[in-house]
Amino acid sequence: MYDMGMCEDIVNIDISDAVIRQMQERSGSQRPKMSYLQMDMLQMDFPDAHFQVVLDKGTLDAVLTDEEEATLAKVDKMFGEISRVLQGRETEWLFGTEEGRIQLAASAGFRRLVTVALHREQQYKGMAGIQAELSGKVMELAPPGLPAQQQVPFLSVGGDIGVRTVRHRDTSPLSGEYVVEDVKGDGTCYFRRLIFLRNRNVVQSEARLLAPVPLPGQKKRRKDKKKPMPAEPPTAIDKSYLCCEHHRAMVAGLCLLGGPDPLPGTPLAVLVVGLGGGSLPLFIHDYFSQAHVAVVEIDPSMLEVATRWFGFSQGDRMQVYICDGLDYVAKLAAEAPAQYDAIMFDVDSKDLTVGMSCPPPAFVEKPFLQKVKTILKPEGVFVLNLVCRDARLKESVLATLREVFPLLYARRIEGEVNEILFCQPSPKGCWDPAELELGARARALEGALRQPGLPWDSSYVLADMLQAVKIL
Repeated sequence: MYDMGMCEDIVNIDISDAVIRQMQERSGSQRPKMSYLQMDMLQMDFPDAHFQVVLDKGTLDAVLTDEEEATLAKVDKMFGEISRVLQGRETEWLFGTEEGRIQLAASAGFRRLVTVALHREQQYKGMAGIQAELSGKVMELAPPGLPAQQQVPFLSVGGDIGVRTVRHRDTSPLSGEYVVEDVKGDGTCYFRRLIFLRNRNVVQSEARLLAPVPLPGQKKRRKDKKKPMPAEPPTAIDKSYLCCEHHRAMVAGLCLLGGPDPLPGTPLAVLVVGLGGGSLPLFIHDYFSQAHVAVVEIDPSMLEVATRWFGFSQGDRMQVYICDGLDYVAKLAAEAPAQYDAIMFDVDSKDLTVGMSCPPPAFVEKPFLQKVKTILKPEGVFVLNLVCRDARLKESVLATLREVFPLLYARRIEGEVNEILFCQPSPKGCWDPAELELGARARALEGALRQPGLPWDSSYVLADMLQAVKIL
């Protein structure tokens, strides 16, 4: 591969130090950019998502000498390490399991599907350029008899096409390598995104950037005839705008609290597990003037990211606790039950091989959910952002939730895998969403949130967020 010019950045590993020395002597002068390292493939020293391709030239044959339990455990460890050091989504449940691939093919509506990963380090002008680059190779994979002029559709997953400026790049011990980037949306809008590179096609957090406002009396100077320089994206965060539709649905679900009266001026105790960029807790803090918000985040790096890049701040009514959400809830259940009006889970799973990316499986096990119920007030609401592609796993999660919470409603986010679940502990509540008059209550909440002095985006229609709520 090196000699044919396919790739020069090649790392070779072997557990034998003698083999490594021999290959270094043979290729050191002829192939200076290729490296040889003595390393055990079952415990590699490389960071996560370090390689785009891993080739096994015989290690599996050497490891899989029998079918004893200890041997099979080594094989599992070997493939676990391969998955860990690979970039891209190849190891995700959707692409890396038979069930996931069947679901992907069915959702795409085609019998033959080719998936292509775009390199984040490369600039793409648009889908037309990508099609031009890939069309020849795609047609080589076409089935016999396909007409020569057959149009092959190209579908896009994620927003990796277009103008993108990386503002910050770092590595977290818990979340791995991540980037904060500004992306140009439709028209003149820019958005700031947090991306974990181990799951690079999923936007972890997103915020809209405010266009700069001219100072009073400032006039626009006439431009000379030179070609204008490209405009820099704005840097101020629009804290009034929730980019994620599932966050809007979670906020709309707060109308389930108490009676039909609007909530913004009512004292509320809210627990949010999962900080991200901080948009959800910030919105609740700013628009519910009497709400006290506690945020639990396991990764201290995310608090720094939210504060520096997404306009997040703490204060008298906003406090962040750096700890495991499982431990925090368990401690409160033992010491101070029934203290929260609303509990919200918006936390991602680090294990991409499971068909549920939000929340981690431990957060929906029955003993833990019983602790969540314990710290929730009897008339409170538990709001869960569920992202689960595995149908059997999803049904198991819903069954467990029904065992713990007598009232369970669901709001599916159109075009997304997300499903927002509203769980209430009191059996005295109303089972029928129509009888609850959710639409009217959401409209009343929206009207109360439109407060003088606070901006409100006209695209927010909270009643729409609850139109498709169903009982489970």
